[in-house]
Amino acid sequence: MISSLGRDEVKAGLSAGTIILVDVREPHEFAMGRIPGAVSRPLSQLDLSDIPEAEGKRIVLSCVAGVRSMQAAMVARSQGVGVDAHYAGGFRDWIMAGEPVEQG
Repeated sequence: MISSLGRDEVKAGLSAGTIILVDVREPHEFAMGRIPGAVSRPLSQLDLSDIPEAEGKRIVLSCVAGVRSMQAAMVARSQGVGVDAHYAGGFRDWIMAGEPVEQG
């Protein structure tokens, strides 16, 4: 089962260093704006085998609004990667709440 996390849970996990937020949007989307600390692994070429410092941390997938991140969770599971959560509101929820964004 894939858990749907909210913004507060994602923020807390990032702050505590207990999660790795993996953004599955395409590179041009990621470059335009992203949640600080997120790493890019586009769904179109998803390979989670090289996630940095994943040991002991929970991998949480994110996209624009939760659709691609749920798809990515299924792909990850088929690759044998232990993903059990995604950010249901995604980047859109993050921006709408006025949270900080990185660009470039």
